[in-house]
Amino acid sequence: MPSYLQIENISKSYGPKVLFRHIDFNINEGDKVALIAPNGTGKTSLLRILAGKDTSDSGGKVLFLKDIRIAFLEQEYAYAPQKSIFRQIMDASAPWTEGLDPDHLWKYELRVTQLLTQFGLTDPQKPMKDLSGGEVKRVALTQMLASEADFYIMDEPTNHLDIDAIEFLESHLKHSRCTLFMVTHDRYFLDRVCNTVMEMDRGNIYIYRGDYMNFLEKRQERIENYNAETERVRNLYRRELEWMHASPCARTGKAKYRKQAFWDIKERADDSYVEKKVDLSETQIKGTYLGNKVINCRDVSFWWEDKCYLRHFSYNFQRYERIGIVGRNAAGKTTFLNLITGGWKPELGGTLEGVIELGESLKIGYYHQSGMQFKPGQTVLETVNDTHLLSRFLFTHDMLGNPVERLSGGERRRLYLLTILLQQPNFLILDEPTNDLDIVTLEILEEYLMEYKGSLVIVSHDRHFLDRLADHLFVFCGDGVVKDFVGNYTEYRTFIKDYEASRKKEEKPAQTQVKVKTTGPKKLSYKEQQELKALEQALPRLEAEKADLEQKLSGGQLSMEELQAASARYGALQEELDAAEMRWLELSE
Repeated sequence: MPSYLQIENISKSYGPKVLFRHIDFNINEGDKVALIAPNGTGKTSLLRILAGKDTSDSGGKVLFLKDIRIAFLEQEYAYAPQKSIFRQIMDASAPWTEGLDPDHLWKYELRVTQLLTQFGLTDPQKPMKDLSGGEVKRVALTQMLASEADFYIMDEPTNHLDIDAIEFLESHLKHSRCTLFMVTHDRYFLDRVCNTVMEMDRGNIYIYRGDYMNFLEKRQERIENYNAETERVRNLYRRELEWMHASPCARTGKAKYRKQAFWDIKERADDSYVEKKVDLSETQIKGTYLGNKVINCRDVSFWWEDKCYLRHFSYNFQRYERIGIVGRNAAGKTTFLNLITGGWKPELGGTLEGVIELGESLKIGYYHQSGMQFKPGQTVLETVNDTHLLSRFLFTHDMLGNPVERLSGGERRRLYLLTILLQQPNFLILDEPTNDLDIVTLEILEEYLMEYKGSLVIVSHDRHFLDRLADHLFVFCGDGVVKDFVGNYTEYRTFIKDYEASRKKEEKPAQTQVKVKTTGPKKLSYKEQQELKALEQALPRLEAEKADLEQKLSGGQLSMEELQAASARYGALQEELDAAEMRWLELSE
């Protein structure tokens, strides 16, 4: 395989902080590389140097194979608010489309429209200013993928995406022949897309061929070997220290080389590799007492103008349960959290029906997506005055006096999380806690939360995170419908895929052990029986229409107007099909 990228002797520092020094590596055609390192250690800086948006302090070389096409996905996508989605992409794609003849330009536009549809953006004329953060990310990804570049450089491609979008991107990249180099914290995404893990540790680069588990095993071997060598050097240092103390007269002339070697040995002996873990008994903050009554919801509905975000929802939260919340962007997940925590007030707008009762002993800790607020000039230690907790979450001793504003985005999110934990909540809500956190921190957070003594509610698009921590899921299906699935996310997706496969075969689903809670009567009313019969007739028709639209969208025979109309219908059809499937599941139970 030819070498697509060769890196030689590049370095980056900010003031006294050295991110990486004199690093070298090589990426060949077909390599799909995930870069792993803690926040604040230079991952984004390295990607920006590769993309030509920053420079190395030490000169060095960034050599791409001649004539290969390179696309760069930054964390923040720059766009013109007034432009439509389609115009934004086409204008930003000028380097790819310049000089194309009408036929190839039309095919490029077709590719853009198809990708937008697959990402769930069915109205290409919608202004960019009206998009959510997740929708903007999908526009950026569409622009990158439509280029069909030879080499993709991506900085956190799954941040702010819902799980459906992540799984589409995952499938697209997995089956693509592209070469890619990316920073990601999504471990399932990493495993299913990448064939190589690159670790940046203490300014050095380590390469591991294989999946994430192979990386963990080989990294542990590296650490153990490093620490064994450190112990050998420490023994040598102790002997040299005795010589330095005992032989002052001998330390002249020919012994000069030995004195220099002593200081080199001392520096290496002080450089042991200590795992960033502290005994749980020293760092685990226990929640305050939580009584039997936690949060009781009875027939709760919430409307905003003509859109329903919650429909006849009833549930009594239990002590110590762990709930994962999943669903598409804008399905109402954050709205739901605001309702059950008392964050919604009539003056904010919308219509709330039903009853929400909070237990008297309830103490909520709520990690918001955009809730970070720190006092100007405040240091890390002044913000969180608990050195054991700070140490466990990777705030080293030399960082404690740093002003918060000097921290990286991921480090600030980590610190914000600790301010929530210090409140000793007995009902902890985490709304997208994994955004901007590196994989090392995620592993630590998972271990911490597995020991947490309280009720836990997690909104996350990180499937690995949900699998480890959630006992059951609230699935937001759209139009205010919420389903309770007993099991983790992987079990839920397996169940859905098995169901979809059975529908495609037009076979009656087997009466398997479906782990979905029901609260309604077991016997259907006559009206419900008729509704179930109608759904069983409608589902094959909807699926056939979906298959027909997919064939037309990929056939390349539609005009631009027909293509946009088909894309809009495809989005509406998908929502209709999802709602019908969930209603069929509810009735067939």
